[in-house]
Amino acid sequence: MKILVCISKTPDTTAKIAFADNNTKFAADGVQWIINPYDEWYALVRAIELKEADTSVVLHLLNVGGADSEPIIRKALALGGDEAIRVNTDNSDSYNIASQIAAIAKEGAYDLIFTGKETIDYNGSSIGGMVAELLDLPYVSHATKFDLENGKAMVVREIEGGEETNKVSLPLVVSCQKGMAEQRIPNMKGIMGARTKPLKVVEPVEAESLTNVASYDLPPAKAGVKLIPADQPEELVRLLHEEAKAI
Repeated sequence: MKILVCISKTPDTTAKIAFADNNTKFAADGVQWIINPYDEWYALVRAIELKEADTSVVLHLLNVGGADSEPIIRKALALGGDEAIRVNTDNSDSYNIASQIAAIAKEGAYDLIFTGKETIDYNGSSIGGMVAELLDLPYVSHATKFDLENGKAMVVREIEGGEETNKVSLPLVVSCQKGMAEQRIPNMKGIMGARTKPLKVVEPVEAESLTNVASYDLPPAKAGVKLIPADQPEELVRLLHEEAKAI
């Protein structure tokens, strides 16, 4: 079985966010980059667990990004990937990225394609569905559990008010979220081994970009906290009604 895990580069959650070029570009100077947590902690680690359970599994990693993504790719290889592919483009359009992933997946004839449910920078939650559509494959989103039984995938996903279990034939695209696996830290053996694992760089295929960034804006500064004495509930009600517009 061949598994493809899509990984992306995102700013660390503690990074100070700023914009450049009249608020049209993200200011990357001094930013610490990490593997998108949904890709790493859930999609990648679950794929590694499947490989540990069946040593015949081939696990490939895929990143669509520039050369500055290679440190996070090496970390992913240190966790347990066999080899990695980087599509050499910095395009941030979801459809274009999905088209690059679909082209690699089609060529590699993968049985499973894992993505995180979303990236923590754009929160688009769109790549997995687009990839499945481009490849004409079944798609299960927001999966919290994944198992293989007699060649079929058993995928549990959250729904409003509960969860559902899907039995799906392979090949299959799955987006992963909390519950799929537990975070791992690369050990020294993995870190040393990652240095020599193959990292193939390919040029992007022709694909349309359907969106572009017009501008970025920071959220408004938070207002100060107002403390209301416990013996003045009518003042609290007035503020909630007139200022907060909550009631």
